[in-house]
Amino acid sequence: MTDVQTKRAREKRMVGDMIALYCRKKHRTKRGRICKVCRELTDYAWQRSDKCPFMEEKTFCSNCRVHCYSPEMRERIREVMRFSGPRMIFHHPAAAIRHLVSTKREKKRMERT
Repeated sequence: MTDVQTKRAREKRMVGDMIALYCRKKHRTKRGRICKVCRELTDYAWQRSDKCPFMEEKTFCSNCRVHCYSPEMRERIREVMRFSGPRMIFHHPAAAIRHLVSTKREKKRMERT
């Protein structure tokens, strides 16, 4: 697997986990299940990730300067991220810390350019 493929897989896994957490808490689905609305959002996010031409340069979609989501889907994913982001430290601590470190690194890199 190439670095870009690994990054895509990692991002898709993280987004999927965040949407699943959101769905469990907001839509009262059981663990391992996801409602139709959240499945649609997950599929959309994964499609966007698969087609992203900037994957080599960015750490996560949230750090991207070009937002390729439609306005409606962008708002839906933001709602999920606002809810799930802080809760990820309890559900997936290693992934949450890796995300925080990568985001901080990316912001420093952007400040230098």
